[in-house]
Amino acid sequence: MHFRRYSLAAGAAVIAAAIAATASPALAASGDVSLAGSVAPAAASTTVVGSVPAARRVDFAVQLRPRDLVGAQALATAVSTPGNAAYGKFLTPARWEARFSPTAGQVAEVAAFLKRGGFAVGSVSADRMNIDASGTAAQVERAFSTSLSYHRVNGRQLRLNDRALSVPAGLAGVIVAVTGISDSVAKPATFIPPPPPPGFRVASPCSSYYGQLTDTTLPPYGNGFAPNPPWVTCGYNPSQLRSGYNENPSFNGTGESVAIVDAYASPTLLSDAQTYAAKNDPSHPLANSQFSEVLSPTFNHADVCGPSGWYGEQILDVEAVHAMAPGAHIVFAGAENCFTGDLNAAIRRIVDGHLASVITNSYGDPSGDVLDPPSLREATDNLLMMAAGTGVSVLFSSGDWFDNYTLTGVVAPTYPADSPWATGVGGTTTAIDASGQRTAEYGWSTARSLLCTATTAALGSCKADQIGTWLPIDLGLDGGSGGGTSHVYRQPSYQAGIVPNSLATMWGSTPMRVEPDISMDADPATGMLVGQTQTFPNGVYYDQYRIGGTSLASPLLAGYVATAEQMAGHSFGLLNPALYGLHGKSGGLNDVLPAGKIDQSRADFANSIGPGDGFLYWTRIVTYQGPQQFCVSLDRCSRIDMTLHPTPGYDNLTGLGAPGSQFLSLLSSGF
Repeated sequence: MHFRRYSLAAGAAVIAAAIAATASPALAASGDVSLAGSVAPAAASTTVVGSVPAARRVDFAVQLRPRDLVGAQALATAVSTPGNAAYGKFLTPARWEARFSPTAGQVAEVAAFLKRGGFAVGSVSADRMNIDASGTAAQVERAFSTSLSYHRVNGRQLRLNDRALSVPAGLAGVIVAVTGISDSVAKPATFIPPPPPPGFRVASPCSSYYGQLTDTTLPPYGNGFAPNPPWVTCGYNPSQLRSGYNENPSFNGTGESVAIVDAYASPTLLSDAQTYAAKNDPSHPLANSQFSEVLSPTFNHADVCGPSGWYGEQILDVEAVHAMAPGAHIVFAGAENCFTGDLNAAIRRIVDGHLASVITNSYGDPSGDVLDPPSLREATDNLLMMAAGTGVSVLFSSGDWFDNYTLTGVVAPTYPADSPWATGVGGTTTAIDASGQRTAEYGWSTARSLLCTATTAALGSCKADQIGTWLPIDLGLDGGSGGGTSHVYRQPSYQAGIVPNSLATMWGSTPMRVEPDISMDADPATGMLVGQTQTFPNGVYYDQYRIGGTSLASPLLAGYVATAEQMAGHSFGLLNPALYGLHGKSGGLNDVLPAGKIDQSRADFANSIGPGDGFLYWTRIVTYQGPQQFCVSLDRCSRIDMTLHPTPGYDNLTGLGAPGSQFLSLLSSGF
């Protein structure tokens, strides 16, 4: 995920400015209008560190608005809603494009405008909603009546347009956004930083299943928690996850295709996944014929995006999808970089070609509900709406940092997970016992306390006179399911009457969209065992480790939905109407409730790979509900109470809850 930091005092102002940016276009110059929502709030709230050289090449894309937007939205809703006469009657991409895409004449008008500006016009997407172009920074500033600067955003130097873009008045109703002029960076949602290039191994003790081993050696944590908590798991394997989520062994996703969208492409992705299946799920190998790639012809911006950090995300996604739907075909779509517009281009290739019926995306922008440029969100929403209308379910991780306050200083949901056209997938701490049954689920909301030992004292984490004691809770927290109430999206019809009014109206009297929608296992301490080629001091080779985050929950659900599609004999399109239709149906959903004081013990290698440099020992508070902290600097911090809470019924930590024992049968039957 793209971690942006803003000053504490600016938080409310950023939200207000972002919402105001959705206003109607205003006159910018003679014959031109300002493109609403085309400037990121970061342009006004971050430090300018330099101007963009006039000759610098800028690759960008002009996003066009669908014709009959209201009609397209109505169709996408109708075909995705069980009980509607149109349910399941999806359009093919070609029929959707003929009915709703911008006209060839509109495309030609936009292309002519670009050519007048001196730009090279590239390809036009099959849906005619995306036109690629390139030119110099000077041409961009002149053609769009703006200025470009480099800004310091979360330690990165990013290019932003300092004021709104302008377009010819005659195109104001056609152009919805111009992506790529400002850098909008996404980052994987995986909670534990992906291991490559350095290796990572799980330290012992850890349990093969939840509760197998209890901690009888570390000092009691106290503070009202029970003594002898369980040690964290070593990582669930595929059979444990299938069993824990009540998979029907007669169905495995055969005949269905699941797409995974990430930036870049690990050169060992398929071989690692095949090795993993052979070692951990030998009765379900991943055949070459079950895997295909749709890759960008080039990859770039490695300095900003860090390709190796995406490799760990990719292997988690592939292995998790295959774990839940071992018969499904997996399509890996690798974008040329981590910029939002280019990730959207990878999604577009899947949707335009109808290459899969489910797409999982384990990335997003914390507080992007208000911090992303509104025009970028609108363009993304239009793409996701087309996916719904053509029978493609699009899932996004809800994020791993609660309400995002600790990262941005702004309480707002992660985007695109909170788009009304996406399914936001949250996380739980999931207990699977020796027989493979789920025995407990808690809302994933963790904090941690480090035990002071001689090792940690030597590392400078505590003082010698503190050895043997638990240190104060780290208020940067230890990760938790993302969620919250949108500042910009009104409540979609599928949430009405199910999401408590107290959540929907958190920001005012108008009910708003709340996310996540549903949750699956995400806590890294009850996460999945994965395997990947990593770099160790003695060489580069395959090894295994445990990982979690809502980056795990989203591909788990994607594989689960593929199995339901096989059972149903059809795809579901936008999944949310069906999910909310399960509310109140016996066995459809497991309500995740408040659980009191639950903790776990965890050991880590101090050097990440072996015991040679000692161990770090933690108490992990699974159900943390205390204060959280945002820091501009070490001496400028502010605290607020947690805003995400598990409650009976829908809640803003886990959504509707987790899939129940009858989830697959109910979803596949349309109730």
